[in-house]
Amino acid sequence: MSTDDKNRAVAAAILPLVGGAGNIDSVAHCMTRLRLGLRDRSLVQDEALKALPSVMGVVEDDTYQIVLGPGTVARVTPAFEALVAEGAGAEPARSAQELADKGAALKAARKAKNATPFKLFLRKIANIFVPLIPALIGCGIIAGLNGLLVNLGWLPGVTPALAAVASGFMALIAVFVGYNTAKEFGGTPILGGAVAAIIVYAGVAKIEVFGQALSPGQGGVLGALGAAVLAVYVEKWCRRRVPESLDVLVTPTLTVLVSGLVTVFGLMFLAGEVSQAIGDVADWLLANAGAGAGFLLGGLFLPLVMLGLHQALIPIHTTLIEQQGYTVLLPILAMAGAGQVGAAMAVYLKLPRNGSLRRTIKSALPAGFLGVGEPLIYGVSLPLGRPFVTACVGGAFGGGFVGLFSMLGDKVGSTAIGPSGWALFPLLDGNKGLGSTIAIYAGGLLVGYLAGFVATYFWGFSRAMIEEFDVDPEAAATPEPVAAGGPAADPDPEPVKV
Repeated sequence: MSTDDKNRAVAAAILPLVGGAGNIDSVAHCMTRLRLGLRDRSLVQDEALKALPSVMGVVEDDTYQIVLGPGTVARVTPAFEALVAEGAGAEPARSAQELADKGAALKAARKAKNATPFKLFLRKIANIFVPLIPALIGCGIIAGLNGLLVNLGWLPGVTPALAAVASGFMALIAVFVGYNTAKEFGGTPILGGAVAAIIVYAGVAKIEVFGQALSPGQGGVLGALGAAVLAVYVEKWCRRRVPESLDVLVTPTLTVLVSGLVTVFGLMFLAGEVSQAIGDVADWLLANAGAGAGFLLGGLFLPLVMLGLHQALIPIHTTLIEQQGYTVLLPILAMAGAGQVGAAMAVYLKLPRNGSLRRTIKSALPAGFLGVGEPLIYGVSLPLGRPFVTACVGGAFGGGFVGLFSMLGDKVGSTAIGPSGWALFPLLDGNKGLGSTIAIYAGGLLVGYLAGFVATYFWGFSRAMIEEFDVDPEAAATPEPVAAGGPAADPDPEPVKV
């Protein structure tokens, strides 16, 4: 079976279990999840969906999210969209309308529950930066490869070209942020990109603001974000007031002019100060309280992910990468996944009779080692309760380990955001050489695995939990044969599974 056929087969297996094409409102994907807007949540067959070999787990938020893993989701999504389009075209309009009417109340209730202003704002921020992650990863790996070649003195004629390939995107990332910001906030994307492009234009070096000459790139992604948001509001103001016959000339001109001047004479300086402060605070925190800060960040990251608050860190990561070449926060936060893996291995040993849960752990552990934690979180630790807390303990100790070395002067950073676990190794960078950086990060992972395992094995289960969960669900569901002399029994009873 070809790769395309395999992806289509995965999509075809998923579609009927989420209610068919008529039940799909929207289709999107992030790094690991297929995100579906559903008309009627009750049509989804959760257990059958989770049982599919390609599905690592499901998450329900403002959209129904099916965890397929990095790489796989990007290939399955187009096939799924094609099947939805085919099915929607073949399905009578009346049927789709009936499904929409039936699910309207459920959909409205779900949206109301998750549509707090703060969460909506964080989702907008995530929608701006998440599409940039593949380019960040690709350029980050190329930058790491180039650095290795330079240090080894190999291919001196090729390394300048690799440096250009790796750095081109980062040099213009503000433009992409501006484009995505305008798109997300309801403006014309190209106008957002045009205003953000001012930030990286070399000619701004001739402009003085508050007695200081601006520098190209000053304010970075934060300045681009602010400039594009301003452009959206100026554009909307113009659309409401400019006569329709003049709109095509006046609106884009005023949008770029007004928001551009405000960007040059205010936002670039302001965002530059904020960006500098972010870098200074991160450096100070890790240099003076690295172990404690790492302990807190590593321990709290899983709950932040559960609440969706981790999205607030994306602009901070991007600012640090833009400013310093790498983010020192991501390797610490990645320790949360190590604690989760250690906790899952302890659960595997503590519940030897629960074959169903042990199979889930065995299938999810490879993804967990590569930094995809959703299957272990939603399929193992969170439903059990206490193991989720002890997984956080493992992440805290791993984060504290990495933070301790930052206090000692060994910074460990990542040149891109997105991957974690073992998948982060190709993206590592630091201030003391690649060997030292890799060793510290690997040591943090080992500490996280060990601390998560020990905390879960010794404190993750009460006696009542062992009695409740250390059973074979399949054997428990099989009826016991009736003893001789008792009530009438099935003449051909099924054998009891042991």
